[in-house]
Amino acid sequence: MFEELRKIGIVPVVSIDDAENALPLAAALWKGGLSCVEVTFRTAAAERSIALIRNAYPDMTILAGTVLNKDQADAAIKAGADVIVAPGLNTRMAEYCLERKYPYIPGVCTPSEIETAMEYGLRVLKFFPAKASGGLKMLEALHAPYGDIRFMPTGGIGIEDVREYLSKDYILCVGGSWIASTSLISEGRFDEIKRCAAEASASVRKIRQDSL
Repeated sequence: MFEELRKIGIVPVVSIDDAENALPLAAALWKGGLSCVEVTFRTAAAERSIALIRNAYPDMTILAGTVLNKDQADAAIKAGADVIVAPGLNTRMAEYCLERKYPYIPGVCTPSEIETAMEYGLRVLKFFPAKASGGLKMLEALHAPYGDIRFMPTGGIGIEDVREYLSKDYILCVGGSWIASTSLISEGRFDEIKRCAAEASASVRKIRQDSL
């Protein structure tokens, strides 16, 4: 699954206010070349949105984001999420997810948080909020002592930053809300979302080709 995220390169991070928008959103992302989505639990529509996407797109990699407690984790997995993602590192949540074999990517931005995650055997971590926490310069500094950690930087990243981030082998993928912003979704601008997804997908392909 993590290898699949590496291949995709960019994870659209979305907040869906109305579950009726879940399927046209997923269709736009899929047709644009992005076979993954992170549906955040910032809205009450998250659980149903995940279930709808999972049923219609069984091959799509679905991350449940902003998962803050056990009930949300259970709901996300029951709905069909592949991965639990959190903005921070909660040790009780780490224990809960690992006991139930829920793939878990906690958010970190300090050495202490990284070492705590490592104590739980976690090697794929979300760097959040990426831009506000120093961006790639901070990641370069963190990578030096923690060479076996792979990061998913999220927060403040745009299409203009993708090449710089994905050129680093310790970055698994990047998360971004610019592809399908809350306003684009709520306004039903799915053609624009498809365009942004296609642009992002093409950017990843170009980066991969240039690295060969």
